[in-house]
Amino acid sequence: QVQLVESGGGLVQPGGSLRLSCAASGMIFSSYTMGWYRQAPGKQGEVVAIITSGGIINSVNSVKGRFTISRDNAKKKVYLQMNNLKPEDTAVYYCYADSNYGNYYWGPGTQVTASS
Repeated sequence: QVQLVESGGGLVQPGGSLRLSCAASGMIFSSYTMGWYRQAPGKQGEVVAIITSGGIINSVNSVKGRFTISRDNAKKKVYLQMNNLKPEDTAVYYCYADSNYGNYYWGPGTQVTASS
């Protein structure tokens, strides 16, 4: 079955960087749109960034210029490079896969905390 596992979260000071990774298995990775979603306590969740099978990228305005999504189809991984982290980026970050045919799969999430 499809499995997604995130890694790379942690505690970082504001202005710092983290790189999240998501390893996929049980799917034809290259055909999926991949994305990162975050959920902060007391806030509405949001899609942070997506990358299509064709490499088209989109991201939420609040992270443009700071976060970069990328994928490695050979390794079946998607990444989120996060620079200049702000306290408001603190959230649980989830990797997800979109089959583009109505099927979605989610990882268990990884905590990212930007705090001094």
